[in-house]
Amino acid sequence: MTQKVLLGDEAVALAAIHSGITAAYAYPGTPSTEILEYLQRHGPAAGIRATWCVNEKTAYEQALGVSLAGHRTLVSMKHVGLNVAADPFVNSALVSVNGGLVLVVCDDPGIHSSQNEQDSRIYGQLASVPVLEPSDAQEAYDF
Repeated sequence: MTQKVLLGDEAVALAAIHSGITAAYAYPGTPSTEILEYLQRHGPAAGIRATWCVNEKTAYEQALGVSLAGHRTLVSMKHVGLNVAADPFVNSALVSVNGGLVLVVCDDPGIHSSQNEQDSRIYGQLASVPVLEPSDAQEAYDF
């Protein structure tokens, strides 16, 4: 395997390609924008559909639909976007999915590009779903 120098967002996107996702959805917002941008550049060669959505709720719902249909999918957003997608996210923890669904939420400690700070890991506890927190780009790829 060749070595690459990637941003954490790009490492997440590359891992999604290598894991066999068929679709990815997102709403643009730094610090998560680069995930879907990478998938739009490199995903089509792997048969991946990568689509911007009108908001985070619709992005999550589209990814959930793909997952319910039995395909692996990814949805990404910034931390305040999870507030918008909270209803379908929490409720989706109650249903069985036939394909994998990964939600990537990029928090913004220090408020570099957001209107507030928020610890989105609390939503994982609320929904009783696993939460992974990588500390570098390699862990982002591995997780």
